[in-house]
Amino acid sequence: MRILTASDHALLVEAADLDEAMRLNLAWEGVHGVVERIPGARTVLVRFDPLAVSAADLADALAATEIDTAHLQATGEVTVPVRYDGEDLDETASLLGVSAAELVNRHLAADWKVAFSGFAPGFGYVVSSDPLFDVPRRSSPRTRVPAGSVALAGQFTGVYPRESPGGWQLIGRTDAVMWDIDRDPPALLSPGTTVRFEQVRAQIVTSENADDRADARAVAEPHAAAGAPDPGPPGAGAVEIVRPSMQLLVQDAGRPGFAALGVSASGVADRRAMREANRAVGNATGAAVLESVGGAVLRFRGAGVAAISGAVGSLDLIDADGATRRIEHGAPFATVEGDELILGHPTSGLRYLIAIRGGVAVDPALDSRASDTLAGLGPAPLAAGDVLRAGDAAAHPVEPEALLRTLPSPGDLVDLEITLGPRDDWFTAAALATLAGQEWTVTPRSDRVGIRLEGAVPLERSVSGELPSEGAVTGAIQVPPDGQPVLFLPDHPLTGGYPIIGALTDRSLDLAGQLPPGARVRFTVKETS
Repeated sequence: MRILTASDHALLVEAADLDEAMRLNLAWEGVHGVVERIPGARTVLVRFDPLAVSAADLADALAATEIDTAHLQATGEVTVPVRYDGEDLDETASLLGVSAAELVNRHLAADWKVAFSGFAPGFGYVVSSDPLFDVPRRSSPRTRVPAGSVALAGQFTGVYPRESPGGWQLIGRTDAVMWDIDRDPPALLSPGTTVRFEQVRAQIVTSENADDRADARAVAEPHAAAGAPDPGPPGAGAVEIVRPSMQLLVQDAGRPGFAALGVSASGVADRRAMREANRAVGNATGAAVLESVGGAVLRFRGAGVAAISGAVGSLDLIDADGATRRIEHGAPFATVEGDELILGHPTSGLRYLIAIRGGVAVDPALDSRASDTLAGLGPAPLAAGDVLRAGDAAAHPVEPEALLRTLPSPGDLVDLEITLGPRDDWFTAAALATLAGQEWTVTPRSDRVGIRLEGAVPLERSVSGELPSEGAVTGAIQVPPDGQPVLFLPDHPLTGGYPIIGALTDRSLDLAGQLPPGARVRFTVKETS
């Protein structure tokens, strides 16, 4: 096996094939220092705790692993009804040198099995022994693929659990619910499951079945189905959203440990700011907070304590009589019934972090209150009229000392430290020089999934063709065909098929979460042992 650097806290291990990758993934259960394993088509991404084990020692332990040669056992069987009417069906059949009818018949006849999960919760990479199914992704990915789309890419079939971007070839659609957090397991297509596809004709929607289909869509789109947060009993401390920002979310430290379900850790984009705000109000450092992109207006109910960290801008508190007082960035302040907090547009940074004493009390999903915008897990984006009550996360006294921090404004130059790999060998020497030698501009086409960067000289590949899907870490720098990199933030897909040239070091991640559009980025390469 070949072991590559994926970041300063992750290794990517290449296997001979899919079968060996699955065996290695199972064999590394319980290895000291390993936080999470993300299997791919021919790789396993191994995230580790650098305080528990060094990269070199972990690599030695992984390389010494003996794997079981027994056949991997199936874990169940499901039938997926499919209407084979996808808009790429004819083109895909042509790419494979068969008719559309033969493609459908062989898809129905093949023995399929879920190899691994990734991309998004409930997205299973389903593989068969039929050699026909090896098709390239679309040259230009779609920005929106409907939930339930049945698609092909490489040697895999997959079903999109919810509407999302995607570059797979669409051959059909299903009403089967791929992801239901109240189901055990939540993913219909979980690793090891045997899958049989069954052809169905287009269903005519009547008044009798319309409600059932709406219920299925609600499960597939959990954000859309979620109601307003519970404000709690009258008189309890709470926050009302008067005017939301461009994006106002509940966030916490995230949900690591669920990669086997296709669930990324997600969590707050600026961990340092979350810890600072929570310490200021006496919360546990990982308590749920509000993450606001840009200005917003919040109204407090009952008495409480709050603090704002992260982005820097004007912070004003207006009481019920109309009197205004300026709030100090990073310092705790008392609130009473009717106080309104006005967050101005940030002058530096991008995301405010607002902590309330006790933490934001919303129902957890997979042990976390974080809102994952790509996966649709956790609370929905907050809207005007939503009320969130305070919880019981206040474990410590408030810390009145304000914390100062310098964050970038549009036009500022920011240095971010990276490690190269795992796929830096897919790029020319000139591209590697350009990566670190050229300034990159943060474009407005950026969000919690990733920051789209733009440079005068795109990154040139030395290896053409497609990369089999493999795991990616937060901070990974993925390079699509246009050569303009995408820097992954917390809501990134677990796996992807574009090569990753490098990744941010852990200490650069929080700063990346505060990069506003127009900021300039310069990468500096950290040497790895």
